[in-house]
Amino acid sequence: MSIGNLKDSGNQGNNFPWQLKMLQGLQGIIDELQGSLDVTIINPLGQQVMADSVSVVIASDQAGVARTPGIIRATGAGTIAPLVYDFSVSNVGAANGTILGQTIKPGETLNFGAGAVNNYYAASTITYNGTGTELVIIYNA
Repeated sequence: MSIGNLKDSGNQGNNFPWQLKMLQGLQGIIDELQGSLDVTIINPLGQQVMADSVSVVIASDQAGVARTPGIIRATGAGTIAPLVYDFSVSNVGAANGTILGQTIKPGETLNFGAGAVNNYYAASTITYNGTGTELVIIYNA
């Protein structure tokens, strides 16, 4: 950062004071945003519909997380691997199958997502049965 590089008697060629003030200002903005904000919603007719408070949390670490993709071509019964973040199942056979105890008809595809970053399904709860048909299941673990 060279914008604040002032040459005065105490900080010749040094812009540390300016950089520090900029960083402190940014930290102040972050601190303020992590509190509650008053929100007013106005409908298209200009009338106030609702007033509420919204909490805002800024994630300090938004680095990506590696996931392991998997695929199962099921012609029998089983469960999906542990810590499944999302999965899809397609019935590519000619007869009904089941997923989570419910019928999946031939030609149907169902998609499941755990709803938010790092939410997951427990493996023992994701049961399938492709006996008499073929289920193609893809998932991220």
